[in-house]
Amino acid sequence: MPTAAVADARRRPETRAAILGRAVDLASAEGLEGLTIGRLAAELDMSKSGLFRHFGSKEELQLATVEEASRRFVATVVEPALATDEGEPRLRALCDGYVDHLEQQVFSGGCFWAATQAEFDDRPGPVRDAIAGAVAAWTTELARQARLAGVEDAEQLAFELVSIATGANNRYRLFGDPGAFALARTAFEERLP
Repeated sequence: MPTAAVADARRRPETRAAILGRAVDLASAEGLEGLTIGRLAAELDMSKSGLFRHFGSKEELQLATVEEASRRFVATVVEPALATDEGEPRLRALCDGYVDHLEQQVFSGGCFWAATQAEFDDRPGPVRDAIAGAVAAWTTELARQARLAGVEDAEQLAFELVSIATGANNRYRLFGDPGAFALARTAFEERLP
């Protein structure tokens, strides 16, 4: 029969995943600064000390939340697009997946990246660096696929694609306009090769 310590160790990955799942959704709606160990503990019906065992500080919680948001974004947007050929087909698949991701509200508060970029753009430190790294990886991949598709100014196109999706997210979140995603798809279609 397993001891309590062994049983607790077996539950830790599941518990951590549950914590991070809730943390990502809260951060997408209220920002990373709103995440506290006390608030998450209350929302998940856990003790603060139990939650603290998973994250030694607020910054560690924020960094783990950014990592979980990246994992969720890659799983819902990037990985499905990997089934297509590189270049124009993959660029289109990435754009379609990006809008689908926003429309399906993979993050309950809207685009995690839009929320956290605005919150941390002027705050130096590891959390800002993690957000910037994830966003840079995404825009770099869009630009890479655009180059492979023969786009002359791939960085400009990547900038426009991200801006369009961010604008659609903002319009949907602020005005509740589900037509924002159709507008984004139309704008993508006009700009893609």
